[in-house]
Amino acid sequence: MHPTAAIDPDASLGTGVDIGPYAVIEADVVIGDRCRIGAHTVIKRHTRLGAENAVHEHVVLGGAPQHLSFTPCTSYVKIGAGNVIREGVTVHRALHQGAATRIGDDNYLMAYAHVAHDCHVGHSVLIANNAMLGGHVEVGERAFVSGGAGIHQFCRVGRLAMVGFNSKVTQDCLPFVTTDGVPARARGLNTVGLKRAGIPPEERQALRRAYRLLLRSGLGLENALQRLRESESALVAELAAFVESSTRGICRKPGLEHRSHK
Repeated sequence: MHPTAAIDPDASLGTGVDIGPYAVIEADVVIGDRCRIGAHTVIKRHTRLGAENAVHEHVVLGGAPQHLSFTPCTSYVKIGAGNVIREGVTVHRALHQGAATRIGDDNYLMAYAHVAHDCHVGHSVLIANNAMLGGHVEVGERAFVSGGAGIHQFCRVGRLAMVGFNSKVTQDCLPFVTTDGVPARARGLNTVGLKRAGIPPEERQALRRAYRLLLRSGLGLENALQRLRESESALVAELAAFVESSTRGICRKPGLEHRSHK
């Protein structure tokens, strides 16, 4: 512990924790074993960190929600293990009593990324520099959110999706698909991400057929979903279920209607 760090006596620190100069650790903070907290970082009350997180300089975790109706209450930021949180990242706690903003394990949040209140970020997600997640955004496992992308509140980014640089996302981004642009639209399968994740060629081909049915066939959303339900591929079933559960609609191809399924 650096002698200039301000650590509240009611904070709980695991073994092997390293805290840098001028860091501030407030009361009711839990930091797991072997975490590293960089200089000038502030970890606000009601924040929970698992083991082996690397939190770099000038990060703020657990700040109050940026919401005009927020009434002070006990809400949380809960972060798993093995994450890298780079310089200037901000993660805000949840809006309502007892609720939590959640970040899973093995994620990489690059410099100046922002995760707003009540977001749920899965495992092995990469959020690049200056990307912004609005309130209640959900990001699935192994998704990639590129630098400068803005994700509107209540939107979802599916598993193994990729969101392009500086994209303006106002609807759900399909799993396994690259979404890009202003406004953001589906641009094709996230082929590189699927290969890196070890998805076999036959499953990638099934997803390619599903993508064409959903976004290029002209069948309309309901008819395309009916065809997708007939597939034996678990990944195609996951894609169809994601579309069916959307409340904001999905980012589709330019020129196609992109209303909510519900």
